[in-house]
Amino acid sequence: MAAPAILRPAAKSEAAELAILIDIASHGFASWLWYGGVLSKSAETAFEHGRDRLRQDTGLGTWRDSVVAVVEGEIVGVSVSYRLDASIRDLEAKHPVLVPLLLLQRELVGHWYIDSLGVYRPHRGKGIGRALLEHEFGRAGSAPVSLITESHNDKAQALYRMNGFEEVARAEAVPLFEDMRKHDWVLFTRKVA
Repeated sequence: MAAPAILRPAAKSEAAELAILIDIASHGFASWLWYGGVLSKSAETAFEHGRDRLRQDTGLGTWRDSVVAVVEGEIVGVSVSYRLDASIRDLEAKHPVLVPLLLLQRELVGHWYIDSLGVYRPHRGKGIGRALLEHEFGRAGSAPVSLITESHNDKAQALYRMNGFEEVARAEAVPLFEDMRKHDWVLFTRKVA
């Protein structure tokens, strides 16, 4: 019988592990974004840039906003979340691929926003994703909880629906490259009971 996952706040020293799990959760979208650090010569690789970004002490989506799931001393999953305030409406998309995501996020002022939720493949199907979601519900307090996923991510959508989320909006994703699978970004919200 597998040991249960222990959930705890992430440590700054775990930023590299967080970067891997966030990239898994985003199906490579995070590392594509982080490659901008390579282009601007602030990092050698996309993951170095992602690690450096996650190590920051300020801003949204850093190590401070992360919770890890640990099994037998190994990090096997992560959730990254925070409350969205009115400043989201003032953000400008630095690249066209971010426009539809910001369009959806601008409707979430006051929501607890799950930016990333990822579990390593060998640990999926063991309740870790569900445990991370339930932990986020506790962190949200009385705020509605929202997240965005890809329209073709059926397993994630099934998990979200089983945990009280409903689809509330969609926006067509801008392809990262020419042969990319077309999809929508789907906004799910869980209303406060």
